Amino acid sequence: MSDTKTNWPSSLDDGELDELDAYLRAHAQENEGHLLLDGVHGLLSALAVGPTQVLPEEWLPEVLHEPFVDETEGNRVLALLAKLNDSISAELDVDAYEPILGEVDSEAGPALSAAGWCEGFSRGIDLRASLWEKRLADDPPLMEMLGPVMALAVDEGILSAEAEFEKLTDDEYDDCLAQLPAVLAAVNHYWFEHPATEAEIDALHQATEARTEQQPPPRQRSGHWVH
Repeated sequence: MSDTKTNWPSSLDDGELDELDAYLRAHAQENEGHLLLDGVHGLLSALAVGPTQVLPEEWLPEVLHEPFVDETEGNRVLALLAKLNDSISAELDVDAYEPILGEVDSEAGPALSAAGWCEGFSRGIDLRASLWEKRLADDPPLMEMLGPVMALAVDEGILSAEAEFEKLTDDEYDDCLAQLPAVLAAVNHYWFEHPATEAEIDALHQATEARTEQQPPPRQRSGHWVH
């Protein structure tokens, strides 16, 4: 595997990240739970390491919530989202993945926050909920791999835990953040080595058809990913 950047799509540069961030912020409604840049990156990260391919027509509605007024702007935003999506798998391939995180104000000054990223990651899992939930229930090593993500999600109130946990210390929080690249690499390898079975794919299709005929699934399922 080559580690030269000429052989894989580059990440968005700072200007492109700012441009996409500005668009998402301008069109976000907090009470609707719209994802910002960190959330979109978490969503796409979950899809990149997940059990099956998720096409843009499935995940774009989680990101874009209204028609583009300007065609040129729309094409630009779609191009930036496509580049961001492509870069995640490429970065994972060369061990260069880093999560895009938000910032919050703290007594000591600005601090990194995984809240948005975890929210997006949970929505990525939602798009293949039946596959993830079955494996998480049946295969404890997968649950263990996701430990740092789940710890951050519980700490931020994204994940509802059955037991009560103390808040992470600053050092514990930072340690979980530092482990995210390794977690994503491990989960990516897990699904490569243990792909979804035919029976699991059939169950996914049945669940998707049932959901389409009835109504969108509730956000809370079995005390796991909620938002």
